[in-house]
Amino acid sequence: MADDVADTYTESQVIMTAVKVIAPFTLTYGMFMTLHGADTPGGGFQGGAIVGVTILMLAFAFGIEPTRRWLRNSVLVSLVTGGVVVFTGVGLATLALGGNFLEYDRFSEIGIAGKWGMEAIEVGGVSLIVSGVVITLFFAMAAGFTAERSPTATDADRGGDD
Repeated sequence: MADDVADTYTESQVIMTAVKVIAPFTLTYGMFMTLHGADTPGGGFQGGAIVGVTILMLAFAFGIEPTRRWLRNSVLVSLVTGGVVVFTGVGLATLALGGNFLEYDRFSEIGIAGKWGMEAIEVGGVSLIVSGVVITLFFAMAAGFTAERSPTATDADRGGDD
């Protein structure tokens, strides 16, 4: 009975073409927001969210499984882990310089402007964590969805007796 249920992915040339055109711009804008976050409105969170949503847009257009194969779990774990390492590393560096956790002014003691500590957190910490978590949550939710378990599937579609 499960063979009678159509796959949830439908290829649409309009959506695929639109995503091919829009994705480079949204990815560029997400990177812009991330890289200019400490100086202009935006930041690591907003930029990371835009980058993550760009990947989701690709998954909607070209299929979740092909996108999941393209962007392996090890890459997503590396993104989030790298962000945590950068965040923790900057914080521990300020502790090692005799300050409080993430007290950026302590970097001036070794000739580095405190602004660069904030940039490291925004670009290397928060943006990587947010983009990795957005993509990972999407893949985790999509993994639990099958045509047989869809809210519109009937008991007969699920193979149940009515």
